Amino acid sequence: MPSPLDHPELKAATITGMLQGHVHPDFAAVAATFGTFLRDRPGGGAACVWHRGEKMVDIWGGAADREGRPWLEDTTAPSFSTTKGVVSTLLHVLADEGRVHYDDPVGRHWPEFGQAGKEHITVRHLLTHEAGLYRIGEMVSSPQDMLDWSIMTAAVAAAKPVHTPGEQHGYHALTYGWLIGGLIEKITGEPLATTLQQRLAEPLALDGLFIGMPDEEVSRRAHLVNGMLRRPQPKEGWQTGVADAVRRALRYVGVDLAEFRAALFPFDTPFDFNSEEVVRACIPAANGQFTARSLARLYAMIAEGGALEGVRLLSPARVQLMGEVRNRTRDNVLFIPMHWRLGYHRVFAFGARAPQGFGHFGYGGSGAFCDPSRRLAVALTVNGGTGTPTGDSRMPRLAGAAIRCADRNG
Repeated sequence: MPSPLDHPELKAATITGMLQGHVHPDFAAVAATFGTFLRDRPGGGAACVWHRGEKMVDIWGGAADREGRPWLEDTTAPSFSTTKGVVSTLLHVLADEGRVHYDDPVGRHWPEFGQAGKEHITVRHLLTHEAGLYRIGEMVSSPQDMLDWSIMTAAVAAAKPVHTPGEQHGYHALTYGWLIGGLIEKITGEPLATTLQQRLAEPLALDGLFIGMPDEEVSRRAHLVNGMLRRPQPKEGWQTGVADAVRRALRYVGVDLAEFRAALFPFDTPFDFNSEEVVRACIPAANGQFTARSLARLYAMIAEGGALEGVRLLSPARVQLMGEVRNRTRDNVLFIPMHWRLGYHRVFAFGARAPQGFGHFGYGGSGAFCDPSRRLAVALTVNGGTGTPTGDSRMPRLAGAAIRCADRNG
């Protein structure tokens, strides 16, 4: 496969010397777009694209920490909510084996869960963010509790829904991981990290896919340029009046910022996603450590109907179910229609459309998705940026570039 630096489109983007890896000439625009991220943003990253069962882009560059350590071929990056798509895929593999069904009450597999108004919550409700269990501040009092798997799974099992399950949907920004991860552990009887490695990473030969990073792998990780998650501070002076006016306007159209705060980070104590303690913990909605190569290969398997290079993990019928839109109304937490599938949201892409695409983007800028109609899979990992709960402009820009390349080249 040609070097990306040999292509005139990339040289014109003034990124010579910033990229390593390989890119097919048909997807040079993807590498050029990625190069602008390295040029314009702090830190580094990696991008990978598969199309029609072949890896077209596999590039990386920039700095893996604030001290300038270079981003290497095997560098993993903390990927926040991109982790949700990975753990959702793992549950679908178990569903395809017949070990769980989407309309099963969660309590059938997890008896402790079937209390406090949750007796009729189904697996489908969890996957589509319709369970009403997103207010993490009502479940635990400190973000440090998120480091303890037993505390968090017990907390979500004991929680009471904030609305009738199935009647509304609100993004389970942090609780999703313990809900889906806890369910997976009850189904398999194994730690989530073990099931992840045995059912996804090893069969697909993924080079970096961790939720709770093993000690021997920690040295591979990139550090977030800004790793501290904090609750937004109150505004002062004239900003207070502007903020109040915005809140009133949003309430007028039915948007309540209180739900956003309750789901995202309601704690007063900061939480350091760069600490080794956090990296080693199991937080399946937020602390996955991935290479872009592993994410793209995982989603390429889905894009190819559940099999890649002779390894089948899902049936084509399962992939079809995974990608069907389950709700289209405005999300109670994120305020916009996310078009939730079974554990994934729609693809946000600048200058392109992917109505059959689905995946998950993350706070900080990472993301991954597939589009089975195009047999396309795209992944991005970065360590510099904050943005919204579903990322910033980089993933939609990369998605748009990849989709246009795929359409031009059949």
